Amino acid sequence: MTAEKAILAGGCFWGMEELIRKQPGVIGTRVGYTGGVTANPTYPEVKTGTTGHAEAVEIVFDPGQITFEQLLRFFFKMHDPTTIEGQGNDIGTQYRSEIFFTSEAQKAVALDLIRRMDASGKWPGPVVTAVSPAVPFYAAEEYHQDYLQKNVDGYTCHWVRVEWDF
Repeated sequence: MTAEKAILAGGCFWGMEELIRKQPGVIGTRVGYTGGVTANPTYPEVKTGTTGHAEAVEIVFDPGQITFEQLLRFFFKMHDPTTIEGQGNDIGTQYRSEIFFTSEAQKAVALDLIRRMDASGKWPGPVVTAVSPAVPFYAAEEYHQDYLQKNVDGYTCHWVRVEWDF
């Protein structure tokens, strides 16, 4: 088996990680920060919105069990990709929707899927998810890792929207 990596941002990383980790073929996850200008950012810095980082989930998956497109289809059902900077009560650039591709093949899949999503008319507006090359991913502090496993009644603004399947 050759594992592949995906880096996805779509709001608070706690809820994203909890839903993604349950998908068949997902080998591992960790939450962190990416897409910004500050090296080794901390949560107190990122939450101000001044570092340029997004809260994101780094996903290691087995493409023989779940393809990158299948992973993205799930990603697009678990957050609202039509909101510019935020999800639910989480507002700011650090909660944006963005795919950080790790290969040209991932980029092509992401752009094609977004095009098809927009054409389907199932979402409440145009998809604003950015598609960008992967840049350094900085693991979040330990207390953020597996947060909803450690805090079963913790906050999340993520759920699966079955109506957005296409």
